[in-house]
Amino acid sequence: MNQDITRAYRRISNYVNKTPVMTSRTLNKLVSAQVYLKCENFQRVGAFKVRGAFNAIQHLIEVENPAGIITHSSGNHAQAVALASRELNVQSLIVMPANAPSVKKEATRGYGAKIIECGNNPQDRVEKTEEVVAEYGYPVVHPYNDYNIIHGAGTAAYELLTEVGELDFILAPVGGGGLLSGTSKCLKSMFPKSSAIGVEPLNANDAYLSFKDGTQIYPSVNPNTIADGLRTSLGDITFKTIKKFVDDIVTVTEEQIILAMKFLWERMKIVVEPSGAVPLAGLLNLTKSRQKDEFKNKQIGIILSGGNIDLTDFFRTLSLSIQD
Repeated sequence: MNQDITRAYRRISNYVNKTPVMTSRTLNKLVSAQVYLKCENFQRVGAFKVRGAFNAIQHLIEVENPAGIITHSSGNHAQAVALASRELNVQSLIVMPANAPSVKKEATRGYGAKIIECGNNPQDRVEKTEEVVAEYGYPVVHPYNDYNIIHGAGTAAYELLTEVGELDFILAPVGGGGLLSGTSKCLKSMFPKSSAIGVEPLNANDAYLSFKDGTQIYPSVNPNTIADGLRTSLGDITFKTIKKFVDDIVTVTEEQIILAMKFLWERMKIVVEPSGAVPLAGLLNLTKSRQKDEFKNKQIGIILSGGNIDLTDFFRTLSLSIQD
């Protein structure tokens, strides 16, 4: 087992939830396989990101004991850093794009963070973060391109594999690549013959293009996807890790993401955000395509990365129906 991931697990175990693993007979029949869903939507802050945040910030405290932390994020990592900073008694400054979901902004403020807004392009986050660092001098906890974030994220797969045993495949979403890096690194250290597959929106397929090229990172330019947590580009650390441990990256359409969300909500009563449903969308698509036989009768794990979705319109519709 990878020592970095087990060390991270020991470091964060008192702060994070051991999330449930769920199954569905209907899903198993649909894909002709045994599927285990690791439900990080039930994690603190509603996403796996809290694992990496606690690991990275605790490591920084051990090394340099900073007064504050700076990061940039569209939402889930922002909430995770805000919560971890509050519980570990350091200030948090979060650079967030203006179009980040309001539910994620409100939660981030609720955990005590100071939000600094920036433009909506991935590069805008980087430039604004540099300005904030110059002003405050706090260290940056990168949302994915950081080994401590990666190893913290890998503890979700560690819990899954410890609970259910060897799997033939694990599918995880990929945006910046932190979760996929940690998941694949954990999987290969425990079961070297197993396969790790990343799944990405077709409308934000920079990781797919980078992986297939194998020599350079393709930037994420104005990605138009409902999976807001997967709009970022790979970093140099995640690109290197993914090339080493990941077997394939596949893409899914916006329609396929919505159908996967619909299945999880309606059939399993699991509320996930679009980014969290992406790996299930990938499995459903793969089992209908050329790779159908590859997955038949296999043991498959899926990381449902988060469940933070704005339900304002849904409840507004219900309220209007009462008034009618």
